[in-house]
Amino acid sequence: MTSLFDLTGRRALVTGSSRGIGLALATGLAENGADVVLHGRDQTALANAAATLERVSGRAPRTIAFDVTDADEVDAAITELEAEAPIDVLVNNAGIQRRAPIAEFDLGDWNDLVATNLTSAFLTARRVSREMIGRGAGKIVNIGSVQSQLGRANIAPYAATKGGIAMLTKGLCADLGPHGIQVNALAPGYFATELTKALVDDADFSDWVAKRTPAGRWGRTEELVGTLVFLSSGASDFVNGQVVFVDGGMTAVV
Repeated sequence: MTSLFDLTGRRALVTGSSRGIGLALATGLAENGADVVLHGRDQTALANAAATLERVSGRAPRTIAFDVTDADEVDAAITELEAEAPIDVLVNNAGIQRRAPIAEFDLGDWNDLVATNLTSAFLTARRVSREMIGRGAGKIVNIGSVQSQLGRANIAPYAATKGGIAMLTKGLCADLGPHGIQVNALAPGYFATELTKALVDDADFSDWVAKRTPAGRWGRTEELVGTLVFLSSGASDFVNGQVVFVDGGMTAVV
């Protein structure tokens, strides 16, 4: 059974993987045998992430820098990578957050959220799928959120992008499933990372997370890895178009 989850020989591109959840996901894939490509826009951050991943997993990753919101840069970068070796797994993790009451929400912030959180997943999936279709195989995992299903005050635009990720996932399943490609979404709940440190340190907010989550706590990034490995491996070859919530039970209860 363990061979079902073995990623040896599979190449995985993880967008937005120079830090935080993206780096944790990339590291988990590497630890399970994948040849990982780290992505970001900051070369220094990428170099630091690569050193961290190699130290933890013993596997040296490829790194690449490009703007996931720019169609030309996406096409050029993936063409470069595919010329070296196939991309077997695409993890669309790149994302940002902006918070404000909707009546005060800046249009520029809305546009940035849509471009980074949703359009980027369309652009990378569109480009990667061309070679996957030719090979008759591939895995695409889009990173959603509990906000793919639940709304919360001051982040309506963010929730809209993550709801879009859920439906993009289903639409890609319809398009790509007949070609032997599985497209699913991994939707984290509230996870403690360097990007959420201010919220973790906020006693009132952390108390709300603990009370709202049946598990009674924040998630740990390593707890996302098992689901990602499943969705990236042969174990999920008949799983398609699904949004898998890894949220300690938050979306299951009221």
